Amino acid sequence: MSTDVEHRDATATMLPTPAPSRLARPHRAPRRVAAPLLLGLVGLIVWEVVARSGAVPAFFLPAPTAVAVRLGEDLATGGLLGFVLPTLVEAALGCLVGAVVALPLGYLVFRSHRASAALEPYIAASQAVPAVALAPLLMLWIGYGLVPIVVLCALLVFFPILLATVLGLRTLDPDVVDAARLDGASGWDLLRHIELPLALPSLLTGLRNGFTLSVTGAVVGEFVMGGQGLGMLVATRADSADTTGLFSALVVLCVLAMTVYGVLNLIERRLEQR
Repeated sequence: MSTDVEHRDATATMLPTPAPSRLARPHRAPRRVAAPLLLGLVGLIVWEVVARSGAVPAFFLPAPTAVAVRLGEDLATGGLLGFVLPTLVEAALGCLVGAVVALPLGYLVFRSHRASAALEPYIAASQAVPAVALAPLLMLWIGYGLVPIVVLCALLVFFPILLATVLGLRTLDPDVVDAARLDGASGWDLLRHIELPLALPSLLTGLRNGFTLSVTGAVVGEFVMGGQGLGMLVATRADSADTTGLFSALVVLCVLAMTVYGVLNLIERRLEQR
């Protein structure tokens, strides 16, 4: 009798425990919200104390309360939000152009060893050129306006999306791919029904990170090539030594990037749950 009990206990310890489901982790969502809010609150308190103490002149570091008052004034006049849409359009178009080029090229690098060997050194070398150095060249080659800024954004997002595409495809489960091939899947059918769905989380991560970089590219492009967005506003206020107004514009820029990042992250999670 005892032998049977010991055998059942030993067998139970050898069986793999089931992985906890997503439904069994209800407290993670509040933590994901509370942690950054708490950290941001602590940072604002420290910033306020340092600014109010006089250790740093207000010209160099205005207090968060002063920035909040200026931000409220900018929003009340309605002028600040008018700078958001041009920057958002430039970033979205740049990310779209970069993705249109990076996604098929990433698939080519994944599929062809010759293409991988030929293209990867040049793709890596292209990331050594900073965006600030590319902007004047684009201004000379293309001119001013929307097009060079979109091209700059596309160049910035190209590598992250390409890298995410290649890594997502290279880390596919080979057993699943081989089983699909045994069932007759190949070419477009294999890409559409097996490779693309399995690599989708990695692709979405690349697009999410790329869009955030695209906002940076839009701001840098407006610094150098002009424009009507937040980058031009930041440059104008920096030239006029309006430090409080500069912080107000930077807050809007950060909120824009965080909002876009959060929306794309939510879309990614929704697609993963399907």
